[in-house]
Amino acid sequence: MNRLLYPSIDQLVETAGSKYLLVVAASKRARMLREGARMKIWNPKSNKHVGVALEEIYNQNIGYEKITKDTIR
Repeated sequence: MNRLLYPSIDQLVETAGSKYLLVVAASKRARMLREGARMKIWNPKSNKHVGVALEEIYNQNIGYEKITKDTIR
């Protein structure tokens, strides 16, 4: 069976701005979900924490802040 991913990787990278930011944000959110945080979407297509985190990022249900070296100073 050939299943397409939702949302697509291209759509996710476009939403997040970079694939590295996407990976960090999704992994942190997935950990929060695993530890009991409530989902910010109704009826997610995925039943795994990482998939739900990616759907939340794509739908802009969660926010994240990009921290740079200039921000830290």
